[in-house]
Amino acid sequence: MAEYRRVYVPGGSWFFTVNLAERKNNRLLVEKIDLLRSAFEYTKQRYPFRMNVVVILPDHLHCIWTLPQTDADFSTRWKLLKSCFSRHVAKGERISASRKSRRERGIW
Repeated sequence: MAEYRRVYVPGGSWFFTVNLAERKNNRLLVEKIDLLRSAFEYTKQRYPFRMNVVVILPDHLHCIWTLPQTDADFSTRWKLLKSCFSRHVAKGERISASRKSRRERGIW
């Protein structure tokens, strides 16, 4: 597993790339764009941030966020956004092995 050095700066701006666990022939993000949009709004209501730019591709996304001057916690925002999106994806959708094992164990 990769080791990342994260710098938490209140009011900072960050560039993110987020990939689906299974990228090959997976169009989930564009097919569920309304759900993704709702997950972003849900997260922004609870933990405000400015989305400077976002690019949504079928299997990954790129974005730049700026957080409030008193806040540097982008990790909580991503956790909430990802959980909101994935919890509302139908059970028949392709999911990663790790998510499948959590679902089977009842861990959400």
